[in-house]
Amino acid sequence: MVKFALLARVEAKPGKEEAVENFLKSALPLAQEEKDTVSWYALRIGPSTFGIFDTFNDEEGREAHLTGKIAAALMEHASELLSTPPTIEKVDILAVKG
Repeated sequence: MVKFALLARVEAKPGKEEAVENFLKSALPLAQEEKDTVSWYALRIGPSTFGIFDTFNDEEGREAHLTGKIAAALMEHASELLSTPPTIEKVDILAVKG
């Protein structure tokens, strides 16, 4: 069972909602390249609130993702697109229906 995950929440600057949505959608190919990322989801939580949820088999995969291309791109564009720094939480998965 997959036990490790990340939950990231980002808040778009006013007028940057579409740019954040497009950025997240464009990150899918990068996630697909990550051999240790089991699943990756880009989410819209509200009008200007977005999220990313991804899962990993082990801590090494989770750490690799945190230092990977998606995280780097997000941080590179954060000041331009986001009203606050991203909130990124390491979470443990307790149960899965799959």
